[in-house]
Amino acid sequence: MDQLDAMQIFLRVAELASFTQAADSLGLPKASISAAVQRLESQLGARLLHRTTRRVQLTQDGLAYYERSRDLLADMEELQTMFRRDEAQLSGRLRVDMPAGTARHAVMPRLPEFLERHPGLEVEVSSTDRRVDLVREGFDCVLRVGALGDSSLVARPLGQLRQLNLASPAYLERHGTPHSLEDLAAHRLIHYVPILGGKSPGFEYVDGAGELRRIPMAGAVTVNNSDAYTAACLAGLGLIQVPLAGMQALLEAGLLLPVLPEFNAPPMPVHLLYANRRHLPRRVRVFMDWLVEVVADYAGGEAARRRGGEAAG
Repeated sequence: MDQLDAMQIFLRVAELASFTQAADSLGLPKASISAAVQRLESQLGARLLHRTTRRVQLTQDGLAYYERSRDLLADMEELQTMFRRDEAQLSGRLRVDMPAGTARHAVMPRLPEFLERHPGLEVEVSSTDRRVDLVREGFDCVLRVGALGDSSLVARPLGQLRQLNLASPAYLERHGTPHSLEDLAAHRLIHYVPILGGKSPGFEYVDGAGELRRIPMAGAVTVNNSDAYTAACLAGLGLIQVPLAGMQALLEAGLLLPVLPEFNAPPMPVHLLYANRRHLPRRVRVFMDWLVEVVADYAGGEAARRRGGEAAG
């Protein structure tokens, strides 16, 4: 086993924080994985990983080596594929993270066409509303919906998703339909927070001057997952504020109804994030370009349907 193979094994162990999971994903015995990392540490004269019975964690030296190794291996792959013109010959593994709703409504339905075009690629899709650490957790790119925090990552804007306020027919039958902001005092909001224990922003809307406003609202349920957010609304537990693009089927079936359309929350920006490296592997660039197309269709589809409905009316 050469040093490049050992580096790839080390990266997989670091990404999964587990020798056992790395062995399973690479199809190698756990003993071979452990021996490769030990040889690598011996050659470098540095400890790369803290090992305990419960977890594997990068040391400071390990983190620095991880970042440089990823760049080096990406450069090696770029050299090996730089003269290939047939995209069907692309091979390797891609790891991407995105919100669960975006994965379900936009990406997964289109993924077969991408894999048919690139049969040599394998795609690992993490769909969570948690903000993952792209570098530490080994993601090639991350699709994020919503405001971005400060980051050293490259952020590629992909567009915006229009939001609307929704409630179930059962909820509106019990509590009535709000027709003004003042009516919200008698209603309940399903609160969404990224981390349980955090403070809900309340009901958000854009006023006539284009300013973001927030109204605190009562609510018996708080969730940190977009699927639970929609499910709670369907169960009649309160109002929600969500992107229109993922709600079309529920709206068309009459399972959810729009309320206060003149007081919608501001559109949610969509960004593709990736590490600021000199050379991205070609498979990553091809996948990101495909994601740009998918998100554009996803965000634009609801606008097209809206225009069609207006024309029909």
